[in-house]
Amino acid sequence: MSLSDLIPSLRTSLPPQRLCAEIWPASTRHTGHGAISVGGVDLATLAEEHGTPAYVIDEGEVRDHCREYGAAFGPGRVVYAAKALTSRAVLRWVREEGLGLSVWSEGQLSVAAAVGFPAERIVLHGDAKTPADLRAALDYGVGRVVIESASEVTRLAALAERRQEVLIRVLPPHDELFDGGAGIPAARDADRFGVCAPGAAFDDLVRRIVAQPKLALVGLDCYVGSQISRFGGYERAIQRLVAVAGHLARTHGILVREINIGGGQAAPAVDGESPFAVAAFAGRARAVLGLACERAHVPEPDLVVTPGRAVVARAGVALYRVVAVRREPEGAQLVAVDGGLSDNPRPALYGARYTAVLLGRAGAGPAVSSTIVGRHDEAGDVLARSVPLPADLRPGDLLAAPGAGAYQLPLASNYNLVGRPPLIAVRDGVARVIVRRETIDDVLSRDLA
Repeated sequence: MSLSDLIPSLRTSLPPQRLCAEIWPASTRHTGHGAISVGGVDLATLAEEHGTPAYVIDEGEVRDHCREYGAAFGPGRVVYAAKALTSRAVLRWVREEGLGLSVWSEGQLSVAAAVGFPAERIVLHGDAKTPADLRAALDYGVGRVVIESASEVTRLAALAERRQEVLIRVLPPHDELFDGGAGIPAARDADRFGVCAPGAAFDDLVRRIVAQPKLALVGLDCYVGSQISRFGGYERAIQRLVAVAGHLARTHGILVREINIGGGQAAPAVDGESPFAVAAFAGRARAVLGLACERAHVPEPDLVVTPGRAVVARAGVALYRVVAVRREPEGAQLVAVDGGLSDNPRPALYGARYTAVLLGRAGAGPAVSSTIVGRHDEAGDVLARSVPLPADLRPGDLLAAPGAGAYQLPLASNYNLVGRPPLIAVRDGVARVIVRRETIDDVLSRDLA
């Protein structure tokens, strides 16, 4: 029986434990009395065996999203954004499913190298690439480097020992792409690198690239924003990039072979949010691209996307243990857990929303509005608000928070010298630790004096 089939009975037996199918891994099963399994593995058992906080990642769910994107856009046209979640196991899954990989640092590239990720399928992004980043990318032989500032051209050309294919990061007018209220927009032009196009700065950058015999300009790159749920911004991005491609063909004789419209496709995190319609999006995007190229009289380039969150967010569940509960006079409750800002800073950074459910036992009584806070004694250390949790919640209880696959482990810190949680992969009833818990010895090993 699937999770969606169980939802009506969940409402009847325990209203606060109603699981929204769209925000949990598809393999999730609610087996009664508060027991929840993912990938055939009981979450409460994982919490007891490995401690909390902990991240659980459903390998099958990650692979399914890779296949969904690959089927929608075609071979070689989907590049996973490593910044969403990087580990050797995750990058191995991505590699095996045929996706490319976008990296932002020497560190991420080193993980890709550790699993033998094909160099030709790797793209180096980043508006502040260090010399070490560039050297590592060129030594490994990455397929593409995205140029985001004029100074990169000289540094890249000086380091290149073979012909390196590059793309230019294009900054369309900020308000041209973003649909208000449909997600988190990209940073404004004044706060990011890239180049507005067409224009004098763009033409100057193109001339700098063309003047370097070891660099080959093959495409254009763009970023709309994150948690984007509508197609309109992407469609306008395609139209803008095709217009720039037409300008390149007319003024520089360069035919664009590839345009990358980035990632940012929405992944639902709370009840009421819907999954992004990947197949429909791909069909619309190709239609817009074809029409725009016909009007601009340019050959149709490859259309590439770079999903990160959309591949891994729903595959993850975070596990916490309740440390304290305070009942409020108006009937709400304040719940403190053994994690927080150090393992998920996203709510504090940009207002990301999450929910949670009681795990391991059936609560009694009605649901009450609950605010879940962390252990770090900070005003911003709030993991979730207005969460319906049982009124008999008590210290020692377990909570499971879905939607934890993206940007939680990558952004985790040692704030207050708290070790980062482990990442536990589950599939077909088997669990294995793929990133171990960080210990106090790990933290202290860097403190030399």
